[in-house]
Amino acid sequence: MNSTQITAFVIILLYMAATVALGLIISNSKKKKTEKQSNDDFLMAGKSLGPIVLAGTLFAANTGGASTTGVATNVYTYGLSASWYVIAAGIGFVLVSFIAPYFRRTQANTVPEIINKRYGKPSHIFTAITSIAALFMATGAQIIATASIINVVTGVEFNTAAIITTAVVIVYTMVGGFTSVTATNVMHVLFITLGMTIAMVVVVNNSAVGGFTALFEKAKTVTGSSGENLDLLSMTKVGFPTIIGYIAMYFMTFPTGQEIVQTYCSAKDEKSAKLGSLIAGILSAAYAIVPGIIGLVAYVCIDGFAAGGAQKNALAESTLTFAPAWVAGIVLAAIVAATMSSASGNMIGTATMFTNDIFTPYINKGVKDDSKEVWISRVTMVVVGLVGLGVALTSSNIISVMMGAFALRSAGPFAAFICGIFYKNVTQRAGFISIVTGTVVAAIWIYGFNTPWGLNAMVPGGIVAFIVIFLVSAIDRKMGIQPAKELELDN
Repeated sequence: MNSTQITAFVIILLYMAATVALGLIISNSKKKKTEKQSNDDFLMAGKSLGPIVLAGTLFAANTGGASTTGVATNVYTYGLSASWYVIAAGIGFVLVSFIAPYFRRTQANTVPEIINKRYGKPSHIFTAITSIAALFMATGAQIIATASIINVVTGVEFNTAAIITTAVVIVYTMVGGFTSVTATNVMHVLFITLGMTIAMVVVVNNSAVGGFTALFEKAKTVTGSSGENLDLLSMTKVGFPTIIGYIAMYFMTFPTGQEIVQTYCSAKDEKSAKLGSLIAGILSAAYAIVPGIIGLVAYVCIDGFAAGGAQKNALAESTLTFAPAWVAGIVLAAIVAATMSSASGNMIGTATMFTNDIFTPYINKGVKDDSKEVWISRVTMVVVGLVGLGVALTSSNIISVMMGAFALRSAGPFAAFICGIFYKNVTQRAGFISIVTGTVVAAIWIYGFNTPWGLNAMVPGGIVAFIVIFLVSAIDRKMGIQPAKELELDN
């Protein structure tokens, strides 16, 4: 390693150590205030999050490898329109803010638990299994991103870096629970937003880049391996079907994604849930262009880089090449912050679902036992980390993995979730059939049709699920079947 790489690596290691230390300190402080830590305290932070902490947790949970290294990588293929992946997340948070208070009012801890209250056991089990499987994939995507950074900076083999990453995330998540995760997310958000924005300005103003004007002029002339102009400044190259698909994806996956819904359910009140979602949306949309610009510098200003096609190390190479060592360390630590926070959120979400929706109701016969549930939750986190590691070692495209995970967990349950809260005439059978049908359609769209027109699988899957739930409900009512019992919302 050269001096720049060594400095950057030391900063990353210090950041990882600070994350673990902060998580442990906050967790121990919380324990001292209570004689016994309940499972709700461990997994839901005692349902005490205010709007600022909630917004930071939402932003950090969603801003992971795909939103940083993934966007920078895809600048080669889609130009700056790759940033729509994150802009759409901001729009999604704003849209979901209008229904966020209902998450808090359901008096539930998980998406499958909400589904169970309206549609019964079959829908409960199916949603829990698909949601858990999706978070395994999502955890793997975050491990890929972090390990890629360590690999570029240090030259350490990717597989070794992935193992180190997994171990660190497991330790601070398993020991501290959701309280430590929300506390460390405040630090993560500062590094992600301020750190990467400062790095972007420093990188672009390097004499070899020449500032924003010079960068954009050079970008207009960059060609691919076949001599075609890459149109790197385009904000529409990704295509309107893809942009619409991104927005639909986030609007559908936020209300059905456990790591997001769990945060909303941990709000101290409805107002905090709504305001926190709005703040997270604005922050996400404003931040979106930052990794795109840093990736653009790599493809435009590093000799021969664009000739290699889309490269997952674009963001890391750009900062290491055009920023001072300490700035490179900060931006790479910011990426580690983003990926670690998302991975920890996935682990917490999976542990919550397994404990609440599988272990307690079906394995422990409905008996609540806080000490046993906390232990089961910690074991589950280790399993999630190990399975995520397996995904990371066998996959490489971060955004592809995340899109698949989002679609398979949300295309089916979204219609049932929305109708479960707002549609009084829905029936149990309609809910179950729509959940299964939407999931199957999404899987066929991805793995059978290979995502035609770049349209996210959640759009066709969600549309079919809504058609099915209304159609089957109407048929059931004509047959004399009563609507499912309505949710009891806390006032």
